[in-house]
Amino acid sequence: MTAARSVLVVGESLAGATAARHLRALGHTGPLTLVGAEEQGAYSRPPLSKAVLKDPSADRTLGLALDGLDADVIRSPAVAADTDRRTVTTADGRRMGYDALIVATGADARRLAAPGQRGELVLRTLEDARRLRARLADARSAIVVGAGFLGMEVASACAARGIPVTVVDTDRPLERVLGDYLSAEITARAAAHGIRFVQATGFATLTGDPVDGVALPDGTELTADLVVTCAGEVPCVDWLAGTGLAGRLGVGIDHASATAVPGVFAAGDVTYLRAQGTQPDRRAPFWSNAVAQGRAAAASALGLPLPGPAQDDYFWTEVTGLSVKIVGRLPLLGEPTVVQGSVADGRALLTWSHADGTSTAVAYGLRKPVAALRALAATSSTE
Repeated sequence: MTAARSVLVVGESLAGATAARHLRALGHTGPLTLVGAEEQGAYSRPPLSKAVLKDPSADRTLGLALDGLDADVIRSPAVAADTDRRTVTTADGRRMGYDALIVATGADARRLAAPGQRGELVLRTLEDARRLRARLADARSAIVVGAGFLGMEVASACAARGIPVTVVDTDRPLERVLGDYLSAEITARAAAHGIRFVQATGFATLTGDPVDGVALPDGTELTADLVVTCAGEVPCVDWLAGTGLAGRLGVGIDHASATAVPGVFAAGDVTYLRAQGTQPDRRAPFWSNAVAQGRAAAASALGLPLPGPAQDDYFWTEVTGLSVKIVGRLPLLGEPTVVQGSVADGRALLTWSHADGTSTAVAYGLRKPVAALRALAATSSTE
């Protein structure tokens, strides 16, 4: 590492902002440029569904501070990269060189609307959240397509306003990530709060122009004042065309957040973890991983030892006012060991043991520091 070494971070995301801060914390004194695509600058996305949909004052609490970084911040999206010449071009025509590049452009919401079909609502940006919040103010019914973390949080925001809401998916709520046991408990809790669930036999399609409903493969058609697509995300990699960096799953990285191209690193929702041993390629687009990978990418870009693992199996969601904090590998198969409390009472501390000897700890409706959950997961895996 030399003082003159220039680092370019593309993506003013949580991962990008974390990488920029960590570069300076590690002693990088050379040129640092941060390229963002949104005028609002860097902000935290998890509160969009957990807080912003409910409370306009939450808008002011999202910002990620970049003060004191001595960084050149450019708010114009990247449109092209040349990894041979080590340059990145932005939409406003700037072409910037780099010694090390950190890709942190995140992901866009996956959309289901047909070409030209108007009115699809998604939740990925602050503007999306503000638009959806305004629509919630006078909606009398809602449909959410997708029963993952985001879909259930949006449905919870609808239920909190007294809006009858139907969630549509091919699997039960959160079943793919939390397994049968917690999925059944959360589905029952959601139903008690007025959230109806429809299990489809295949992919739903949006109907109307503008969108006002969904059509299911069995011929069922549902309509509502508000239809929100929460069907996952698509990595923002179009600007990397021709570089060999990106594929369908995003930008592949290793345990050090390094890509297959020398001098290029990546972090956050734009990435996937390349296959290792028996583990296949896999995406892990979670807040905790964005932070861990941002730190790892910064260290790797400077040729320094990693500050810790580039993967952090910590997850958190909130469904109808009940928080679920998780430390450990997913999905959760079978029934758990109850360490404390009762799931039926909405307050429980649970563990799951996996075949590989690891464990997952879950605080279900129970206030528990993340450090305590990590300790419990580590202790359970050695028993």
